[in-house]
Amino acid sequence: MQEQQLQRIYDTNIKLLNRLSIRYQEWRHEPIVDFATDEKVAKRLGWTATHSKSLFLKLKGGGFALYLTDKDSRLDSKAVKAILGKRVSICSDDEMISAIGCVPGAVCPIGLPKEVTIIVDSKLLSHQELLYTPGYPELTLSLAAEKLPALLAATENPIHYLAK
Repeated sequence: MQEQQLQRIYDTNIKLLNRLSIRYQEWRHEPIVDFATDEKVAKRLGWTATHSKSLFLKLKGGGFALYLTDKDSRLDSKAVKAILGKRVSICSDDEMISAIGCVPGAVCPIGLPKEVTIIVDSKLLSHQELLYTPGYPELTLSLAAEKLPALLAATENPIHYLAK
């Protein structure tokens, strides 16, 4: 079941990128499920793009959201609460896998169930290029940061931008 979910997430990413004519690069490598491996792979492959980080959140009272930021930033739960009107906490690995099928360390902002709200840290858009994992921890995609809003807008998810 999880393999089917990961394939669906990957297929959704590639179809959207191609439909929107967004140029991207794709790499296959050993699975990246932590930042140490991410940095090792990035060095070996010569990546210069900004590494994104997707935090899967549980909303108080029910529901989920995803916070998309860069790998060095932390969750600003007060700012997220101001946007959503609910307190948030980081989901357990089991809850996340059950809700979206992604493995820890490889959560993707594209291909989520449509009821999952996506909150984007606006400073991501100030970078030239972004890296993210399209569901499979052994794959990485890059795209121009300026294309991120168009890519997210093509999903059915509610999207909010968090200004810093």
